Amino acid sequence: MKIGELAKATGSQVENIRFYEREGLLPQAERTEGNYRIYGQDHAERLAFIRNCRNLDMTLNEIRALLRFKAAPTENCGEVNALLDEHIGHVADRIRELKALEKNLKALRMQCMEANASKDCGILQGLSDTTEAASRKSPRSLHVHGSH
Repeated sequence: MKIGELAKATGSQVENIRFYEREGLLPQAERTEGNYRIYGQDHAERLAFIRNCRNLDMTLNEIRALLRFKAAPTENCGEVNALLDEHIGHVADRIRELKALEKNLKALRMQCMEANASKDCGILQGLSDTTEAASRKSPRSLHVHGSH
């Protein structure tokens, strides 16, 4: 199948398929004489695996590691368990960060309970106040990377 057919069959974007190929997660496809990529069922299955991992917010490096284990079916899966345990820890950290972010946003929202002129908006004033902004921050940045 051509790249568009693979994209449609797997619910992927053509650009993502090309990206996964460049990153080495998806094997390079054979090419026709007209230089079209031709994919097989093995590509579709591997792409489904990658997409499942991405849906679990796994990094490309985590997916690479899992693909190495998938390619060695007789290896012990202890490292796979450890990788997933570490990923669960990252998710738990992000949940804590998101909860702190929600708390800070709610506190900021409480600074303007009714519609006023923008010059009197407590939210805009709170966002402009570097002292208050610094007090809202945790030791780590509250921006949750990869969330948008």
